[in-house]
Amino acid sequence: MNLRQLIPIFDNTVSSWALEARLVRWLTYVWLFIGLIILFSASYPVAEDRQGDGLYYFKRQIVWVLVSLILFNVIVNLPLRKILNVSHWFLIFFLMLIFLTLVPGLGRKAFDAARWIAIGPIPIQPSELIKPFLVLQSARLFGKWHKLSWEVRLSWLGVFCLVLLGILAQPNLSTTALCGMTMWLIALASGIPYKYLGGTAAGGVLLALISVSIKEYQRRRIMSFLNPWGDASGDGYQLVQSLLAVGSGQTWGSGFGLSQQKLFYLPIQDTDFIFAIFAEEFGFVGSMVLLLILASFATLGLMIALKAKNTTSQLVAIGVTTVMIGQSLLHIGVATGALPTTGLPLPMFSYGGNSMIASLVASALLVRVARESSEAEVLPLRTNRLENRRRKE
Repeated sequence: MNLRQLIPIFDNTVSSWALEARLVRWLTYVWLFIGLIILFSASYPVAEDRQGDGLYYFKRQIVWVLVSLILFNVIVNLPLRKILNVSHWFLIFFLMLIFLTLVPGLGRKAFDAARWIAIGPIPIQPSELIKPFLVLQSARLFGKWHKLSWEVRLSWLGVFCLVLLGILAQPNLSTTALCGMTMWLIALASGIPYKYLGGTAAGGVLLALISVSIKEYQRRRIMSFLNPWGDASGDGYQLVQSLLAVGSGQTWGSGFGLSQQKLFYLPIQDTDFIFAIFAEEFGFVGSMVLLLILASFATLGLMIALKAKNTTSQLVAIGVTTVMIGQSLLHIGVATGALPTTGLPLPMFSYGGNSMIASLVASALLVRVARESSEAEVLPLRTNRLENRRRKE
């Protein structure tokens, strides 16, 4: 690999990529650029108050973006086969870290949830970082499902269950639901018999009901979601303030940097509710532009999946598209009151290095699938040309 390819954004091979790969790459950069703009605005007041530097969170995010872009460039230039061959080791590693977050004294708590573990000065959120590798290993398993023994199948299904149970125990119901939904859709796309899929879906719903019945704060969130104005200063406070932000944006928005709700009215405005600030400052029109970006990404993801030359690559494309778009829609649904309040970040918008790395790694995998699909189409043509030349000679 050319070392210059490690420089973020620079890659002199892009011109030879398939059209879909180039479009996903630039769409990712546009999505990222808009996210950085709104993060600057949303995080400034809270950074000024907490750190004495309004740019504190923005500067840290820039560092994570640079690291993530380097990983992005590395992945888009690595054969997917090599990435798949090591994906299970990363999955096991992050699974171990997920369970370490549950150990008192090791896991760092925030809002009554132990989702982080500190490795030196760096906070690691394994439930975020595991997502791309969960997609890869799910695609690898279900893509070769009919060729594998039941021993191998059950072993990996057991590992997937441990991942979901570990994330649920933190507790993090929203991420558990997203990961479960992603694996289920990958299995559905691979052609797994419906009797297995139906039983799995029923088990997932049952697990969610048990979690809600045990965790009082989850029940309170659902009740406040049904009627946030009934307790506008208590459990419904976050949602009420988010709805005020979204509604006050009206058609064109209040203008960049002019949000009122970010001035300590809306909690967690730079992470879990960053879309509300975006909607307030850019209005209905800006929100539609963001949804258009998401729709374009989803369309490209499905096109890449349809053009992929093997089942595993198809499933990787479907899984990445599900994670990126599914998480975005869940976040937007929470901010607009369509779904109960959860702790899902908006990919490439919300503050946090773990989410940024996971998002750009996932996007890079989609680009890689698109590149290999194009190469699969071109190589046979070149071979035929060489054979024709030899015959003429």
